[in-house]
Amino acid sequence: MTLLETVFDPYNYPFWILISAVLAGAIAVISRPFSTYAKFVYPNAKFEAIGNPYLTEKELNKLVESKNLDGFIDLLNTNKDYTIDGKNTLEIQKSLDDNFIQTVQTMKKDSSNKMKDFYETYLEKFDIYLIKNVLKDKIQNKEINKNILDKAVLDSTKKLLLKIIEVEKSKMPQLLKENGFPENIIDMLSEEKIDFLKFDTEIDKFVIDKFKQIQLPYKCENGKKKFINYLIDTLNIKNILRSKQIGYGEDTCKKLFLGEGQEIATWKYNELSESESVSQVISSLQGTSYYDALKNAIEDYNKEGSVQVLENALDVNFIKLVKDVSIENYVTIGPTLRFIVSKEFEIRNLKVIVKGISENLSSEVIKKLLILEASG
Repeated sequence: MTLLETVFDPYNYPFWILISAVLAGAIAVISRPFSTYAKFVYPNAKFEAIGNPYLTEKELNKLVESKNLDGFIDLLNTNKDYTIDGKNTLEIQKSLDDNFIQTVQTMKKDSSNKMKDFYETYLEKFDIYLIKNVLKDKIQNKEINKNILDKAVLDSTKKLLLKIIEVEKSKMPQLLKENGFPENIIDMLSEEKIDFLKFDTEIDKFVIDKFKQIQLPYKCENGKKKFINYLIDTLNIKNILRSKQIGYGEDTCKKLFLGEGQEIATWKYNELSESESVSQVISSLQGTSYYDALKNAIEDYNKEGSVQVLENALDVNFIKLVKDVSIENYVTIGPTLRFIVSKEFEIRNLKVIVKGISENLSSEVIKKLLILEASG
């Protein structure tokens, strides 16, 4: 009897060993996605149950009509997911920021350990402006107030900021290298005249790249990739719109490129950079997921002359795009992405209302500054 005949003879042990191995492999392949789905059942159900009421006009209008900050706090705290305090604008806004941090920490606790890096990086993106500013001040030999450490979200950021403040300038490159900064940023420190516009862009790209490198549970990569790409697109378009509002030329605009996203490739970004006006930028976006949102806001932009109107339209559109990603990845990372992004904009809305009430702005003015989730 040949070897093959022996292996495939059901009356011999090798045959059953082979069958067992095949079955085990098949079960492993089939069960792997279900193992991932199981990790998201509880957190996704919890996020869906909490929801994001402060992206809806009805709930926001109630808060906007508050007569004073005490009334705002009392009304907001009737929501079980908020326990806000403070005696003035800054204290209340800080309390709102703390609420967001606590929410993300709770999300991390409720989720798979493999999601830890995602949550840490998501919070880190709020600290990046502090790191950029401290680095630029250090490079320019400016005095840095250590009170800036109190503004950092993450303890790791506070430690890094303190090291940057205290390190000798000559040892800065080594410090940044030890903390994972790429060579292109480190090399810029040795330039005789640093282009701070490009420096800011490279720091932003550094955080985006950290998102790209995060290892997530099986079947989550596609959702993560789309989320990051839509974020890159949105930031790139905002950079172009601001640049054209200011009057920057093509070369300056190109320094702000954060990389290719979901729909804005390098050639498309270059085309946008060549535009001579904000209106021309919007026209050039026809055929993308960003055109309708901007086109519908152009009239308000023309009235107010502020690009913030267009940025708000892009934010509303970004929430919609993340919602689409959530639906596509409903049994894995989708609801997590939707909830954390929506929560971020909720907190932003609430901080705007606090600022508006403290400055005695009319409810109509405040409402124009809020980001609402698009219906449908």
